[in-house]
Amino acid sequence: MNPCADARAVAATVPGAGVGNAELRPPMVPRQASFFPPPVPNPFVQQTQLGVARRFQIFFLGIILLPIRALLVALILLLAWPLAAISTACYPEKLTHPITGWKRKITLPVLKFLGHVMFFAMGFVVTVKGKIATPLEAPIFIVAPHSTFFDGIACVAAGLPSIVSRNENVQAPLIGRILRALQPVLVSRVDPDSRKNTINEIIRRATSGGEWPQILVFPEGTCTNRSCLITFKPGAFIPGVPVQPILLRYPNKLDTVTWTWQGYTFIQLCVLTWCQPFTRVEVEFMPVQVPSDEERSDPVLFAGRIRSLMAEALKIPVTDHTYEDCRLMISAGQLTLPMEAGLVEFTKISRKLKLDWDGIRKHLDEYAAIASSSKGGRIGIEEFAEYLKLPVSDVLRQLFALFDRNHDGSIDFREYVIGLAVLCNPANTEEIIQVAFKLFDVDEDGFITEEEFSTILQASLGVPDLDVSGLFKEIAQGDSVSYEEFKSFALKHPEYAKIFTTYLDLQTCHVFSLPKEIQATLSVASNKVSPGSHEESTSDKKED
Repeated sequence: MNPCADARAVAATVPGAGVGNAELRPPMVPRQASFFPPPVPNPFVQQTQLGVARRFQIFFLGIILLPIRALLVALILLLAWPLAAISTACYPEKLTHPITGWKRKITLPVLKFLGHVMFFAMGFVVTVKGKIATPLEAPIFIVAPHSTFFDGIACVAAGLPSIVSRNENVQAPLIGRILRALQPVLVSRVDPDSRKNTINEIIRRATSGGEWPQILVFPEGTCTNRSCLITFKPGAFIPGVPVQPILLRYPNKLDTVTWTWQGYTFIQLCVLTWCQPFTRVEVEFMPVQVPSDEERSDPVLFAGRIRSLMAEALKIPVTDHTYEDCRLMISAGQLTLPMEAGLVEFTKISRKLKLDWDGIRKHLDEYAAIASSSKGGRIGIEEFAEYLKLPVSDVLRQLFALFDRNHDGSIDFREYVIGLAVLCNPANTEEIIQVAFKLFDVDEDGFITEEEFSTILQASLGVPDLDVSGLFKEIAQGDSVSYEEFKSFALKHPEYAKIFTTYLDLQTCHVFSLPKEIQATLSVASNKVSPGSHEESTSDKKED
């Protein structure tokens, strides 16, 4: 009997090797509840539908209201500019000490008044609830949810505290000078130390004992559709000082304010909002929250508690989406995928799976290569099999099911990233690759022929007439595969790690379910296929 016949003989003893009985195969890896899909799949989209009656209303009201409101806003900004110029005269853009004296005392109340008048002119009816904390009680305001550029109304309601702003904004004509009057904490995109400097400046101001104005922060860092609270960035919580949460609500029948990555543009929202008779907004100042000793040393813990508190008051869920998800959405669109395909809850995935932005972005390219031919940007079992150049079999279905976390018959990008990190990469170690190579190298000559490769995969996948010539040519440089070629392919394609080790898993499960005297007999035969100890032949599966 030749070596390949020996391999078939051992393969015949493996449950499921012939007909692929899925019930006899090793059980699926258990799920972690922490990886379940988020309660809100896409918080960055807003689709406001306008009926015919609503369009007529907007048109006729807009003829009157739009020009009047646009003129009033322009007039108020022109009145505010000289006051802001007086307030910031002789002060640099990047402040080293707070603006004080008569300039501040005279200009600040007038700027507050003009701020209220401007939002009233735009049609906003503002309801303020709760009590505003003093700078000594709460040096930092935490505002959420952040859903629109109109959220600046929270700054006006809070008495024009300082904000965190990009350095480019203060250089803009007209608006830039008014922004400087708020004594903002400036962030530079070209300075590599900007993040560290910004945090140090927030700490310096927040711990000044009331010398500086309070700081207002939108910790989500990007706009959402208010259906949930996404990850709070920890920057505002690093100082470890008391904070006052501020809730924003827009209880209107027609949403004309939400400014997300998918939806109306800035100009469109301004026109829609200014054409409404009025727009309701509620600003609620919650009780001041003092961090515990543990939260002072762990800003992420402090941020998480404040987010949960605000979400409970708003009666909405929390998710682990963040600004990086928006970047992935844009990348998905550039790869001709639906933009929402890029959403993975970046905070959770990167923390639990130890993946960085570049790693996840690379996986998105791989995913797009598989899903490009499918409808809706999702991978079905057919696309999965075509990409792996393997037929649809019980083993392939089981591997597909391990990726398909919600069992809807398709794999989205989030499931793909989790599957690679949890299922395939742990099985793609040097040791496992060596064992897999020994498995295929039946005659132990240091090379894998196409016949050897076909024999083991036929047994592993339970497909007796399997044609693997296409896959073999992808790995081999010539008529056979060396270890280095095999290793290079396995490292570049971690999806195959689970396929290559399936035979070992099946063999181990079967042998250890038999009486000990039969185990000894079969272990001798199985060494012809996979020489090495039992420890070498078990995949290092990570509980998912």
